[in-house]
Amino acid sequence: MKFIFKYLIKFYQKYLTVLSFGSCRYYPTCSQYALWQLDNNTFFKAFYFTILRILKCNQLFEGGFDYPIVKLRANQNINYKKIKIIYWYIPLKNGKYLVVKNREWKKKNEQHESK
Repeated sequence: MKFIFKYLIKFYQKYLTVLSFGSCRYYPTCSQYALWQLDNNTFFKAFYFTILRILKCNQLFEGGFDYPIVKLRANQNINYKKIKIIYWYIPLKNGKYLVVKNREWKKKNEQHESK
């Protein structure tokens, strides 16, 4: 279910955002927010929070920064290998965390090749 929903969102981002002219009032955009929710929550929770976010994306709300907030369980399996960090979890009150996506940096040799 998550795969289909992610595919629809990515299709929207690639082909249909041309029609909206970048009119989202929040950062991250509503579609990016939905992808982050799907990566960090169950499908139904992510769907619920995405719908709430889309309903808030109008002139009646101020807009601004609105990162996803998730609850995390303590992970018992600790793996001490080198990992790639995708999301940063910033602790809030009551065991909730703010989700911020890690910036993807290019290596020096990749920057010169792309020019």
